[in-house]
Amino acid sequence: MALHAVFALPLPARRLLAGPPIRKDGLELALDAQLLLRMASLSDTTSSLTGASPAAARTQLEVGRTLLGGPIVPGVRTRNLNLPAVGGTMPARLYEPVNTLPGSPLMVYFHGGGWVVGSLDTHDGVCRYLAKQANLRVLSIGYRLAPEYPFPVAADDAFAAYRYAVEHAEALGADPAAVAVGGDSAGGNLAAVVCLDAVRHGGPRPVFQLLFYPATDPSVRRRSRDLFADGFFLTDDDMTWFIDHYCPDVEARTDPRIAVLLADDLRGVPPTYLATAGFDPLRDEGNAFADRLRESGVPVVKRQHDDLIHGFASFISLGTRFREAVSEAAGALRTGLALRSRANVVDIFRPTA
Repeated sequence: MALHAVFALPLPARRLLAGPPIRKDGLELALDAQLLLRMASLSDTTSSLTGASPAAARTQLEVGRTLLGGPIVPGVRTRNLNLPAVGGTMPARLYEPVNTLPGSPLMVYFHGGGWVVGSLDTHDGVCRYLAKQANLRVLSIGYRLAPEYPFPVAADDAFAAYRYAVEHAEALGADPAAVAVGGDSAGGNLAAVVCLDAVRHGGPRPVFQLLFYPATDPSVRRRSRDLFADGFFLTDDDMTWFIDHYCPDVEARTDPRIAVLLADDLRGVPPTYLATAGFDPLRDEGNAFADRLRESGVPVVKRQHDDLIHGFASFISLGTRFREAVSEAAGALRTGLALRSRANVVDIFRPTA
C-alpha cells in the first residue's frame, strides 16, 4: 500500500524521492522507473539472486510480486489447466475477457525469470492486462524450471504447449488458425524458439510473436550488459546465475534453441513486435535479433523504450509509463492479429529456397 501511495504522489514529490535524473548512454531514465528502483532499494527487494538457492530466489520473486501487485484487472475470467509434457505435466492458465466471442485469437505466453524463477502467478497481471487490452484469449504456461530441469526442457515444454494450444484451440474457445506466441525475457526467448521450431518442423506456425526484452544470445557479451551491469533491476551477476543454472554446458550456449540470434535461417518466422528497454543489459541482443528478423524478410516492429528498465511489463500496476509501454505492445498485438490473413501466413512468410 505504501509503495502504491508513493506512485500516487504529485510529480514534485516523486522527483524529490527518486533523486536527480539518471542519464546514461545518452538516455534519461523515466521517473517511474527511477522511483521504483529507489523504493525497491530501500526495501531491499532488488538484492541479487546470485547468493540464493533457486528455491529461495523463487520465494523472493513471489514476495516481489506481492509488493508490486495492484488491483486485479476486471472483466477477465481464468481457468487452470494441466498440459502434457515429456515425462510429466505442466500447469497453465487460460485468460478469457468476458465479452470475447468464441473463435477469438489466442496467445500462448511464456513468463520470464531466467528459466529458473517465475510462475503463472508472478505474471498473472501482465497476462490479464494483455488479454483485456488486446481482446484475445491468453494461455500462460508454467514450463518446468532449471536447474531441476535444465536445457532443453523449457524449450521442449514451450513447443509442446504451443502444439497443444493449436490442437485444442477450439476447446479453448479460440481459432486454431490464429494462435500467436509471446513472452518476456527468458519467456521471450522461449516464444522465439517456438517460432523457429515450428518453421523447422514444418508444422502450424504462430501467426504473430510478441517479445518483451528477450534473451537471444547468451554466448556473447554485448555493450549494454557492461553499461547496465548493476543498479537497473536485472544485473550482470543475475544473468550469469541464470544461464549457469539453465545451461551449464558452455559449448551448448550457441545452440539456436537458446541463442536464437545465431539461427542459420530466420525466414518463415511470423510478424513480430519486439520491445526492448534502454536501461537493460539485454537491450543490445534484443535489438540485434529484431535487426536479423528484418534482414530475413520478417515484418517486425523494433521498439526500444529508451527510458525504461528490464521487467517493465511486470510493473503495470505502478507508474503510468510502464502501462504506456505495455499498452503499446497490446495495440500492436491486436492490430497484427486483425490484419493477418491465411494468404499472408501461408505464402508471404513461408521460407524460400
